[in-house]
Amino acid sequence: MSNAPAGLKRVRAMIDGQLPLPPIAQLLGMEFEAADEGTCTVSIEARKDRHANPLGTLHGGVLCDLGDAAMGLSVATTLEKGESFTTVELRINFFKPVWDDRLTAVAAIVRQTRSLSYAECSVTDTKGSLVAKLSSTCMRLRGEAAEGR
Repeated sequence: MSNAPAGLKRVRAMIDGQLPLPPIAQLLGMEFEAADEGTCTVSIEARKDRHANPLGTLHGGVLCDLGDAAMGLSVATTLEKGESFTTVELRINFFKPVWDDRLTAVAAIVRQTRSLSYAECSVTDTKGSLVAKLSSTCMRLRGEAAEGR
């Protein structure tokens, strides 16, 4: 793992509990489960008493956060020291409502260039049924653009 990108080492340190999870992950109750270069798996125990919208089903923003976290982490696993990124586009399609269930988001980079990464993510429930599909385009930042991010 010594040749692994700095970003992959950081994400794995969060998975192993050596680094704290980001505040949004803590707030929503996300668990970072697995990561490899260009891929990441994140899960959440969705609960209607904690994550529901006014209609009583899982708020779509929680699904966006879950998928965005998985895709962002998949991009983060490829970053070298001094690099960062920002999301320039996020898209989601919702396929079914959720009330109380464990959801798993599996994300992978589909295409990466020197400056852009395109990732896709599938969110499934405990039965393996597709709940949502997401995609994201991220811009890689270096030098002054990456400072403080």
